Amino acid sequence: MRKKIVPRKTKKPAKTPRKSGGSKPTLWDQASRWYDSLVGMSGSDYHQTIVMPGVFKMLELKPGRRVLDLACGQGVFSRFLLGKKIKPEGLDSSEELLRMARVRSGKSVLYHLGDAGDSKLLNGRQFDGIACLLAVQNMEKVEPVFQNVSRWLKPKGKFVMVLTHPCFRIPRQSHWGWDEEKKIEYRRVDRYANEMKVPILTPPFVDKLNFTMTYHRPLQSYFSTLHKAGLCVDSLEEWMSNKESEPGKRSRGENRARKEVPLFMAIRSVRTQ
Repeated sequence: MRKKIVPRKTKKPAKTPRKSGGSKPTLWDQASRWYDSLVGMSGSDYHQTIVMPGVFKMLELKPGRRVLDLACGQGVFSRFLLGKKIKPEGLDSSEELLRMARVRSGKSVLYHLGDAGDSKLLNGRQFDGIACLLAVQNMEKVEPVFQNVSRWLKPKGKFVMVLTHPCFRIPRQSHWGWDEEKKIEYRRVDRYANEMKVPILTPPFVDKLNFTMTYHRPLQSYFSTLHKAGLCVDSLEEWMSNKESEPGKRSRGENRARKEVPLFMAIRSVRTQ
């Protein structure tokens, strides 16, 4: 029987690119309530069960160490770190998300407003570790960001970034397919090696056809850019989804696919300079 591929349907949004940086309003400011409703005080299920525990483990920090929560949003990971007796600070370009972070964290966390690529930020502060959770792929230029990460880290400090897996989770260029003959679900990838930017419709803008932007990069791009910034990759982990399908004729194949195709990738690098 011929394999049937059913791609996801996507709408073509108007070309209104996201601008970020400093106190200038961004689309993330306008989408902040929607995003906050997804993540909340303690994070989504993925945050709580996979991403935050995994990042904390990879940072390998003792209580009392200082960590920068890069692109912190409304401060979910910063609050997680507080519970681990770590001293966090947050940095984000969205003033509205930082307002939510300050309301929920009180005076326990110092939050900074600005673009992660701005070398003038943080007044010479240095940290034992830096973490960036599911945000690097929303950054148009990672070169200045990684240069700043190297500058903000103490010698031998660790930088951990988590991405939706750049090999298997490429927006509009990868999707699930079902092999009816073998009764298995598989992942199809149409593009990978070339960098690309992909507009993503983000509530509350779906009807207005505005969007945020996702930037796909192959692994070699991340590794080479980290290296040029004086950051040496010493660990890489791939994390699977913990979801399970409702009982049905495809559930076994879907659950097997989730255990074989990673959802997230975590890359740890160490400052070498």
